[in-house]
Amino acid sequence: MPRCSKRTRSSAPAAELLAGTTSLEDHHHHKRSRNTSSRRHSKSEDTSFSVKKCLTWFKEYTTVSEPDVLGPEGMEKFCEDLNVDPENVVMLVIAYKMGAKQMGYFTQEEWLKGLTELQCDSVHKLQNKLEYLRSLLNDPYMFKAIYRYSYDFARDKEQRSLDTGTARALLGVLLPRWPLRAALADFLAREQRYRVVNRDQWSNILEFSRTVDAQLAAYDADGAWPVMLDEFVEWLRAERAGDSSMLAS
Repeated sequence: MPRCSKRTRSSAPAAELLAGTTSLEDHHHHKRSRNTSSRRHSKSEDTSFSVKKCLTWFKEYTTVSEPDVLGPEGMEKFCEDLNVDPENVVMLVIAYKMGAKQMGYFTQEEWLKGLTELQCDSVHKLQNKLEYLRSLLNDPYMFKAIYRYSYDFARDKEQRSLDTGTARALLGVLLPRWPLRAALADFLAREQRYRVVNRDQWSNILEFSRTVDAQLAAYDADGAWPVMLDEFVEWLRAERAGDSSMLAS
């Protein structure tokens, strides 16, 4: 409805103001009721999910030549709008929720799948979900699922395995506080024979990080670890022994 001008409101007779009501108090009551109803309606609109609005948001990050794919440039803008660093682990959780197949890309179908589940059709709504998405990493089973998902997500689709450079970067995102992460990254960088990490090795790195302490006291040489991790332990022990002898001399 168009608003009345101040002049019209101020010159309206009291009888007109009260027409259809029994008292001035009733008039204010109805006015408050309308305002409350309007606020409730507005709040309902804010929290409801709109597929149309979600798709319009998606189009902000696509190009005319590829309207159904959000690519690297669009991803950069998406991260800027969310105020989240592209390397932040929460972006991996978002990709997991979408079921994204390739790092740096979201298809329209993946976008709708993930954001419909999260009920987010705007930047503001997704920003409000970021803490919830981060909290999923505290669930060991959910973390394991996201960790395993990351292997195929980050893998070059022309290769069957994950190159060690990408594996080291992913470990920095997923296991930043693991005491042996930097040592394993160093080992993988030095050992030229390990140019890739296969799926079994990747899965076992997570298990290794959960069961073997920083001093390697819990490491079982007869355990069913991949050869790569056995060799990592031998290498690390040799490195530490060398450092100790240097300090002693």
